[in-house]
Amino acid sequence: MPAWVIDEYGNNGVLRFTEDATAPSVNSASEVLIQVHAASLNPLDISMRRGYGSNLLKLRRDPVSLGQNGGEFPIILGRDVSGVVLDCGSGVTHFKPGDEVWAAIPPWKQGSLAEMVNLTEYEVSHKPRSLSHREAASIPYVAATALSALVNAGGLCRDNCTNKRVLITGASGGVGTFSIQLLKAWGAHVTVTCSHNAEGLVRGLGADEVVDYTAGDVATELGLMEKFDVILDNVGGDSEQWALGLLKSWSGAKYVTLVTPFLLNIDSMGLLEGAVHSGLNLHQKAITNMCNGVFYRWGFYAPDGPALDEVSQLVDAGKILPVVEDTFLFSQVPLAFQKVERGHARGKTVVTVAQEEEGTGVTEEEGETNNKR
Repeated sequence: MPAWVIDEYGNNGVLRFTEDATAPSVNSASEVLIQVHAASLNPLDISMRRGYGSNLLKLRRDPVSLGQNGGEFPIILGRDVSGVVLDCGSGVTHFKPGDEVWAAIPPWKQGSLAEMVNLTEYEVSHKPRSLSHREAASIPYVAATALSALVNAGGLCRDNCTNKRVLITGASGGVGTFSIQLLKAWGAHVTVTCSHNAEGLVRGLGADEVVDYTAGDVATELGLMEKFDVILDNVGGDSEQWALGLLKSWSGAKYVTLVTPFLLNIDSMGLLEGAVHSGLNLHQKAITNMCNGVFYRWGFYAPDGPALDEVSQLVDAGKILPVVEDTFLFSQVPLAFQKVERGHARGKTVVTVAQEEEGTGVTEEEGETNNKR
C-alpha cells in the first residue's frame, strides 16, 4: 500500500514514500481495519522521527527485541486518523464496514500516513457527523492527551468543573486549543498564556483571560490574579519554577505538566535505570510540593476510543470546534513535517490522504471572530 515510512531515525531526509508498504489486515477478533482519509501531525511525530522514545516503544512493539538494533523499521508515523471502516474482526460489536471513524493511534503501532491502519475497536470511535475527515483528523490525539492530563491527572470532569480556575500555558497549539474548549464546555474559568498574535484565536475559542508571554514578566502578571485550581503546562522548561506558586494551597490544587523527562531518561539511561530515575524524580517533586499544599503530576497521552465518543458528542453539539492551521496533500508530507517542526502552532497541521469535500474547520484568522459555543 502507499505510505510514508522511515528506515532510520534522523531529520526530514529520512522520510521515504513507498507504494509497497506492508498492508495491514484483520488478525484478531477485536481488530478494525480503517481506510485513512485524513491524518494530522503532532510534535510527537517530529520527536519520534528523531528517535524519541525508541527504546521503550521498540520493546512495546516486540518484547523479544530487547538489545536488538533496527528491528522496528520501517515505521509509519502519524498519531491521528479519520477514515472509513473496511473490515472488522468477528468480535467487533460497535463498528461495521462503511462506518466513518476517528482515532488516536498508540505510538507503538504503525501510524496513519498510509492508505490503511489497523486498530482495536477499543481505540476507535465514530467520527462526529458534523465534521469532514479533514477536520476530524485534527482532534483525536490532542483530545486524548488533554483528557488524560485534565481528568486522570488533574481530577477535573464535567460534574466538578463549574467555576474552577484553570491556567493553560502554551495554549495556542493543538492540546491548548482543545483544552480551552473542553473546559469552557464544562463550565470552568480559563486563563491562558500565548503570544500576542494568537490572542484572537484563543479568545475566539472561549479563553476568559489571556496573558502575552512575550510582553513582559508573565509570572508577575499571573501572580496578580486569583490563584488557580489546576495548571496544565504545555511549555515545560523553567515554567514550573514559578507556576507552582500560582496554585491554591491546601485545597486539592494540581499542577500537571505534559513535558516530562520519562522517555528521554529511558533513551539516555536504558529501560531500567531510566524508569527508576524518572520515578525517583517524580516522587521527590510530588513530596516536596505536597508539603506546600499542592499536587504535582505528570500527564501522558493515552489513546481511548470511549473517551472520544464523548468528545464526538461535544463536537456535534457545537461545543468543540476543529482548529486547523494548515492542510497538506499526501504527496506533501515532508512539507507538513517542516511546518510542524518550525513550532509556534496555531492549531493543527492536517494531511489529506484521500480526496473529499472541503470542510469548515476553524483557522487562526477565523478564531479571532468565531466564538460559537
